[in-house]
Amino acid sequence: MPRPLRIASVNVNGIRAAARKGMHGWLETADVDILTLQEVRAEAADLAAALPGWHFVNDEALAKGRAGVAIAAREPLDIWRVDLGDDTLDSKGRWVEADIDVDGEQITVVSAYVFTGEADTDKQVAKYSFLDAMEQRMGHLGAGLAVITGDLNVGHREFDIRNWKGNVKKAGFLPRERAYFDRFTAPAGASITTADGATGTGLGWSDVGRTFAGEIDGPYTWWSNRGKAFDNDTGWRIDYHLASPPLAPRVTDYRVVRAASWDTRWSDHAPVIADYAVGR
Repeated sequence: MPRPLRIASVNVNGIRAAARKGMHGWLETADVDILTLQEVRAEAADLAAALPGWHFVNDEALAKGRAGVAIAAREPLDIWRVDLGDDTLDSKGRWVEADIDVDGEQITVVSAYVFTGEADTDKQVAKYSFLDAMEQRMGHLGAGLAVITGDLNVGHREFDIRNWKGNVKKAGFLPRERAYFDRFTAPAGASITTADGATGTGLGWSDVGRTFAGEIDGPYTWWSNRGKAFDNDTGWRIDYHLASPPLAPRVTDYRVVRAASWDTRWSDHAPVIADYAVGR
């Protein structure tokens, strides 16, 4: 049986720092075909230096040292886009998508970095505006083979945050944020009641991580640097692969690559890897 397409996503918390701390060692053994990155915090030249031999597309934030997203592949990426929403939306350094041909089949791969937000502030308003535009874009992408990967900065369900009770009024676990993910992952066209008590319509996308893990805590993908969060596995699952309805049945494997110990991490996020039976 042909090997599936392997896509890895990771918030690198600065590509230059990740490269210094050991990202290459992981990448050499991960056997990845497509790598999506968030919080690159660098320019194209830095990406090229950190990923020799890879082809990539990226979108940099307007402010240096902030945000930044990229998609890297073994072959050139000829068709790609960074526009999300209209000119009023702040999405620089937060959304890049590429159409990739795999043996005659096309898959659209997205690297997304959603705002962290802050409850009851303008930062949260910006986060909702981004999620609104993302939801609209998912409606357009949903008919084809597509996957949205990245740090989406929302824990959808109680399973996704170890200390969820202490975060119900904080950005990342607010009912309105979670409602987006209710709509993203509910059956296409279904009328549902969302976490914020509103009524919404499902888009039919699959949360690959939850589908594979089942109804269990985690597996978490980010841990605070405070205290012993990593050692105690007091984490959040905020890094996702969201597969469109036609792509979802083609997922063959999924895993979170948690570091063996706190001092061997090269980012505060863990890589998230999924295999897709596309074109091969």
